[in-house]
Amino acid sequence: MVNISNLDEIIAMALREDVGDGDHSTLACIPADAMGAARMVAKADGVLCGAEVGRRVFETVDPSLAVNLLKADGNPLRKGDTVMTIEGHCASILTAERTALNFMQRMSGIATQTAAMVALLQGTRTRLLDTRKTTPNMRLLEKYAVHCGGGTNHRIGLYDMIMLKDNHIDFAGGIGQAIDRTRDYLRRTGRNLCIEIEVRSLDELQQVLDHGGVDRIMLDNFDPETLAEAVRRIGHRYESEASGGITEQSLRRYAETGVDFISVGALTHHIKSLDLSLIV
Repeated sequence: MVNISNLDEIIAMALREDVGDGDHSTLACIPADAMGAARMVAKADGVLCGAEVGRRVFETVDPSLAVNLLKADGNPLRKGDTVMTIEGHCASILTAERTALNFMQRMSGIATQTAAMVALLQGTRTRLLDTRKTTPNMRLLEKYAVHCGGGTNHRIGLYDMIMLKDNHIDFAGGIGQAIDRTRDYLRRTGRNLCIEIEVRSLDELQQVLDHGGVDRIMLDNFDPETLAEAVRRIGHRYESEASGGITEQSLRRYAETGVDFISVGALTHHIKSLDLSLIV
């Protein structure tokens, strides 16, 4: 079940965006006392995510609605499956419909794509990571969807892990300076954060290996052959992560290098929503 402390705030913002000063289409033609039922149906195969969020949307619009979940987050869906049923005031069902579907279709699309890519990694040691390339204010929901699809969450934000990327290194004056300043910062502030550093070549990798002081090395935009050499050099001294332009078609080749993690930004920023529909 999704456990996000500000979920009610996210839903309230989404409803304000959609409803504004009223659902005038519904208000114009649906009697306030009209009662009815609807069911949400999958129109394509996939992996469900966001069922509890959808339920919360309907109940936020009208707490008297009876929402019955027939599928749980992480469940596989077949075209034609009923995900949930909703009974109560027709006007409330119609007002909540699009917001509930928007959350659930996007989250299910992410979970579906993640599950497909995780399946390609079977038999390897590599785990699939998401990134910070998420929709503003939807990060926790989108990362939860990655989790439901079998992926692994990378850092949540800027606050829970140190990531020394190329721009940090360049501004700091080099790899050694960036690492040393980071370790000094963590000592001074009493923080215990994992340090990951990005390298763009085997030469930069060697500088990190010679210097030490990190927990994970991100190998950015390496081709599979160069990545395999990088993984060999790292051995098991540090965790290794491949990133940059890795697609569903190339994923397996990268995993077969023995790299520990592969991060794919497209899991959350380039996704096709799963087709769900509300039928009254």
